[in-house]
Amino acid sequence: MHPTRRTLTLGLALPATLAALVGAAPAGGPAAAATDRHGPKPTIVLVHGAFADASSWSGTIRRLQRAGYPVLAPANPLRGLAADTTYLRGVLAAVDGPVVLVGHSYGGAVISGAAVGDSRVKALVYIAAFTPDKGESAGELAAKFPGSTLGDTVNPRSYPLPDGGTGTELVIEQAYFQRQFAADVPTTEAAVMAATQRPVATAALEEKAGEAAWKTIPSWALVATADKNIPPAAERWMARRAGSHVTEVDASHAVAVSRPAVVTDVILDAVRATR
Repeated sequence: MHPTRRTLTLGLALPATLAALVGAAPAGGPAAAATDRHGPKPTIVLVHGAFADASSWSGTIRRLQRAGYPVLAPANPLRGLAADTTYLRGVLAAVDGPVVLVGHSYGGAVISGAAVGDSRVKALVYIAAFTPDKGESAGELAAKFPGSTLGDTVNPRSYPLPDGGTGTELVIEQAYFQRQFAADVPTTEAAVMAATQRPVATAALEEKAGEAAWKTIPSWALVATADKNIPPAAERWMARRAGSHVTEVDASHAVAVSRPAVVTDVILDAVRATR
């Protein structure tokens, strides 16, 4: 007997083998609503930034799941701010119920745009992140205060664009990665992070932000005071401008890896305050 074919909302039939897998998916996955005495628990969506991937949230994810929260950590494309924001909106469209959005580094700019007009987003949490206003780019915000040494450690390289043109993306040289990005992460773990880092298109860091969701949605911010990517003074200034509830911690830019308990506490503070 052949598995029943299922149809996507686009009107395309799934292959039988994929349809069987989808049909067998258990209920109560990350997009399913969890509840407690306060009502539906928010799904916590974690968005990584440049030179990282979703595994950087692993310690935070384990803690949030132990606390009973549904969690998603999608892969941020890192190709352009508008495109990345649109991608995240697509991820959010598949989530049932309330959402708390968390962004690290460049991911902060992405969540700021993706949450605009989405009444299900109850809080924004910025982890060593950019909090741009309309018309600002990540690159110019990083340069607003002295202290970033990122420019001395990145290597530009070309990649093909869909239209046949060529774009430029940045990676941190592996020899400099720990010192620049993850100084408080064990050397062996930092080496893995360096090898698996996701390049960011220069266009993403230069693109101007649209409307800022932090103007209408309550926000929390964690400032990493030993950050060498985004100057701590810039993180502090952006958080204060946004009216965020601010926590500071002595940590590198990779604070989600080195201090996941602190990151989790800030997220849970946001969750409790908005329920």
